[in-house]
Amino acid sequence: MPEIAIHCDQIKKTYDKGEVIAVDNVSFDVKRGELFGLIGPDGAGKTSIFRILTTLLLADSGDASVDGFDVVKDYKAIRQRVGYMPGKFSLYQDLSVEENLNFFATIFNTSLKENYDLIKDIYVQIEPFKKRRAGALSGGMKQKLALCCALIHKPSVLFLDEPTTGVDAVSRKEFWEMLKKLKEQNISILVSTPYMDEATLCDRIALIQEGKILSIDTPENIVKSYPGKLFAIKGKSTYQLMQGLRQLEDVGLSYAFGEYIHLTFKKDSADNETDLRKHLQETNIDVTEIKEIKPTIEDEFIRLSLL
Repeated sequence: MPEIAIHCDQIKKTYDKGEVIAVDNVSFDVKRGELFGLIGPDGAGKTSIFRILTTLLLADSGDASVDGFDVVKDYKAIRQRVGYMPGKFSLYQDLSVEENLNFFATIFNTSLKENYDLIKDIYVQIEPFKKRRAGALSGGMKQKLALCCALIHKPSVLFLDEPTTGVDAVSRKEFWEMLKKLKEQNISILVSTPYMDEATLCDRIALIQEGKILSIDTPENIVKSYPGKLFAIKGKSTYQLMQGLRQLEDVGLSYAFGEYIHLTFKKDSADNETDLRKHLQETNIDVTEIKEIKPTIEDEFIRLSLL
């Protein structure tokens, strides 16, 4: 039996501009001890899925279970077994680090001492600031404190909703190192992130856009599924270069990617690059670099989004 299983037909949300489908026919499962990533931009439906699985939101239709318990019938049992770290820092900012930890431990009838082995690698980094108010901590320290509070009752499943958004690069790296150690203790982890580079750190990922799952697989297999050759092209004027490329009948996809434009052809051939250079030369577009590259998870995400 999977640690987490969800099949949500639909969740609708009403905004000023009308009704929006936040989650649309989403199905996936997470195995025990697996680090599973929900990868997608803001507004993709990640938080709505987390709220269903943590019993904070009811789907319009469908079903879901966590640790073998139904999210509707057994919500009390689930709340005792999961740790949840929302995207926004939600601890008591006027309480100290130590007071926050003791408060959450008390809620679950446990103590910092009882489950210290689980959080010690994280807690030692914030212990020097244990008397400091949570609101006065840096972004990275807030993140570590929130993770400690989510783990204080020794959950079997951990939900982390965009935990590294707005955190510096060093703290992001440290955070993912912590997750690796937690996974070794057989804790199932479901993490959401808009950062494609973090997707490679998960065992499996689900790419999600506009409430729909685009693909579910290991990061390696998702990259391998990218069809055909991919070229990166750089010119003095990105706009002019993009307009010129779109005039080519053989071009499949073309999109801006940093300072480059990534491009595919409808049909791969040995003459693709030669024909491309000839076309750009004939249209007087100044190109500084053309190279064939290996696709990334972000390339596959963009490709699937544009289908």
